[in-house]
Amino acid sequence: MTGSGQPAVTRSVEEWIAEAMSLEQAGRPDDAEQIIAFVLREKPDDVQALFQASLLSCKRKQMPQAIERLQRALTLAPDEPRLHRNMCELCRSQLQLDKALFHGQRAVELAPDDANTHYNLGVVHYDRMEIEAAIVCARRALALDPTMASAHFELAEALLLNGAFAEGWEEYEWRFDMPNSPQLLPPTHRPLWDGTPMPNGTLLLIGDQGFGDTIQFCRYIPEAAARCPNIIMACSAEMKPIVMQQKSGMQYVDRWDQVPTFDAYCPLSGLPRLFKTDLNAIPTPIPYLRPEAAKLAYWRARLEQLIPRGYQSVGIAWAGRPTHGNDYNRSMALRDLAPLSQLNNTVLVSLQMGPAIAQISDYYGAAPLINLGTEIADFTDTMAILAVIDHMVAVDTSIVHLAGAMGRPVSVLLPFAPDWRWLRDRNDSPWYPSVQLFRQRKSGVWSEPVHAIAHSLQASTRS
Repeated sequence: MTGSGQPAVTRSVEEWIAEAMSLEQAGRPDDAEQIIAFVLREKPDDVQALFQASLLSCKRKQMPQAIERLQRALTLAPDEPRLHRNMCELCRSQLQLDKALFHGQRAVELAPDDANTHYNLGVVHYDRMEIEAAIVCARRALALDPTMASAHFELAEALLLNGAFAEGWEEYEWRFDMPNSPQLLPPTHRPLWDGTPMPNGTLLLIGDQGFGDTIQFCRYIPEAAARCPNIIMACSAEMKPIVMQQKSGMQYVDRWDQVPTFDAYCPLSGLPRLFKTDLNAIPTPIPYLRPEAAKLAYWRARLEQLIPRGYQSVGIAWAGRPTHGNDYNRSMALRDLAPLSQLNNTVLVSLQMGPAIAQISDYYGAAPLINLGTEIADFTDTMAILAVIDHMVAVDTSIVHLAGAMGRPVSVLLPFAPDWRWLRDRNDSPWYPSVQLFRQRKSGVWSEPVHAIAHSLQASTRS
């Protein structure tokens, strides 16, 4: 270090960058940023330094800074494909879809044999709801690299969104091979179940992916049990009251060291493929979830105390888990639900969990708002509340699946590019008959679907 406290210029740019990346990987991003900032002061026109600086900014969740640094690199090297490829993804993450499309197309022009450029462009097309173009890009990426799991999964999502379930389910199987995908289960010599009846065998079913996926796909447990009556259910403790309603006497574990001997295994999300689910063959044994009697009695009495007689009760949840990879797209702020706060003879009941609860302190709507988020211990409470209130309004989170599986009326606020399970161009769901879908017309703009829900709910109070 120099007397001023700054690193002495005794190494190459590459060496400084290597040290910064090493610090970042060691969990010291702020120290890495100090080195990168020093390098940029000394070498402001070094493209590699700007590129790595942008990557570091992205990892530190400093997205405007990441874009600014990468734009400086592009100004210096406008024909460098990896710069356009990364800018494509950065702009997409900020819902700057026109810019993302430009950089994605430019990356493909500059590097037509790079599977990653076609994959990134395909993701942008999906977010722009240009689904056929997304499918073309994914297939081109796979032609260049048939083992690219991310491209297989992107193809799966586009096909499933289009209702092309047969091929979509097959491509969906690549989800466990994606980079950073959690391991489904510890190493085993037991096979993945192929759906063959095992009347004397034991099947291990695994609640994989998120809570919503487990709620959606646990409906297949009875059909699996018809082929293999002896089932072990492995999932998180939060999901136990959900999955154990699907088959009496089923074994349950939430730790791998508790799993007894089994003959085959299958993730819950793999059952639709095994049972050849298509749009005309989605099992809907609604309701397949019911609240516990004691919890139902408690919450009915609790809400009778809180809600004025004659008022409709509308549950609200406006944000999902912040760590979810698509949370920036699916969640909103409580203030975006302002039209609901003007409903007559209505009480809003917040079932919001997590950090977004803090937004309630800034609520000043005309409709009373009851905050139950701090009183909800688990999904048994949520099920009981859903059974008591008149209606639920929520973004695409697990509570939507819960209400749908219970057959409770729920209005779902969907982003412009929704998750595959909500399909395209429809306001209902073949998975959940009690669900109504309200879609963004423009990416990131919630006003129109929220006003539509408010209008629908106000009309119901007059009827």
